[in-house]
Amino acid sequence: MHLFDVLQRPLVTEKNTILQTQNKYAFEVAEEATKPQIKQAVEKAFRVKVINVNVIKVAGKARRIGRRLYNTPPWKKAVVTLRAGDKIEFFEGV
Repeated sequence: MHLFDVLQRPLVTEKNTILQTQNKYAFEVAEEATKPQIKQAVEKAFRVKVINVNVIKVAGKARRIGRRLYNTPPWKKAVVTLRAGDKIEFFEGV
């Protein structure tokens, strides 16, 4: 897997905004991405030093449109801890 295919999108939520005070940033990542691949992708894309990577598999949910039920697909979330003093400018001011 190519490094730029690992990170799919940043997750900007209230909880993740609070985590930024602890130098932690959250991303949606590819299902088959591993922790070392996520670390390399973040370090290369944002030029920061990654200390730790935590990965969470988020299950899909049942949703309803009218009478029809469908399931949203499962996805993978990564919370990346950066070295003290490093930050990702992409998230600033959001």
